[in-house]
Amino acid sequence: MSNWKSAYGALETKAEVRGTHGLPPRSFSGQVLGIIAVKLDYPKLPGNVANACTFDYPVCYEVVDFEIEQLFAGDPAIKQMIIEAAKKLEAQGVRAIIGACGYFAHFQKDVAAAVDVPVFMSSLCQLPVIKAGFARAGSIAVFAADGSSLNDDLLAQVGSNTERLIIQNVGDMESFAPIRWGGHELDNGKLTDDLCSLAKGLCQQHPDIKAILLECSDLPPYAAAIQKATGLPVFDFITLANWVASAVLQKPIPVGSSWRRRSVVLWVCILKAMIGVLPNAPLMGGSEGSSRAVN
Repeated sequence: MSNWKSAYGALETKAEVRGTHGLPPRSFSGQVLGIIAVKLDYPKLPGNVANACTFDYPVCYEVVDFEIEQLFAGDPAIKQMIIEAAKKLEAQGVRAIIGACGYFAHFQKDVAAAVDVPVFMSSLCQLPVIKAGFARAGSIAVFAADGSSLNDDLLAQVGSNTERLIIQNVGDMESFAPIRWGGHELDNGKLTDDLCSLAKGLCQQHPDIKAILLECSDLPPYAAAIQKATGLPVFDFITLANWVASAVLQKPIPVGSSWRRRSVVLWVCILKAMIGVLPNAPLMGGSEGSSRAVN
């Protein structure tokens, strides 16, 4: 009888495909990540954690309903609701759980203690690794939806602190207002430009910045533009999600696959070179083609 692999598209051998499979009774299966999201209404573009098209693997959502300010503050009144959401996702068979707001970090330890699957509630969980990867003298810029709430008490929940951090609030930007306060229209171009200008200005002001972390789950759609504007590594919720997903669903690399790809690329290059050297040569044999080439 097979193990969990049969639920996650990881059947690799003929024996596994043709084997007997047993799984806990569920209405559906195959979700790699479970995501806890706050009930908020505004445009969620591809790249946003709350947009399922963002991911190259199946995800499952559980929505919690409270004021976002309660999450920013770590209100104990919402803790049990978040834990229950995590338990529901675990019961549905997800392999790991993440949050869809950096301030879910307030409840990282509580949720991790309540379920048996790995839990990474916040993009801020990456901070210890980011700090370890850069020189002691370097700073890390953190773009936060509510900069005033990002403090040592919050970061202690994910094993970090504000040391070496430059916290940049984006919550008061006019172009970010539809996300921060809820709105039905989002000027994506304006927000992209504003975030890039903010990032460039911050790096000019603090030339020791080595990396940027986007706390907010709404900011990953702008990560590539921010990186292009600054030339710095940019971490966000998607770098966290992809890292976790790759760990909980490892797939073997097919033996020799890289060599087969290289061989195909090599032959394509050879054919292109031949066509380039002999632009009038026929691709298919034939007297008509040969006569045109001679003429």
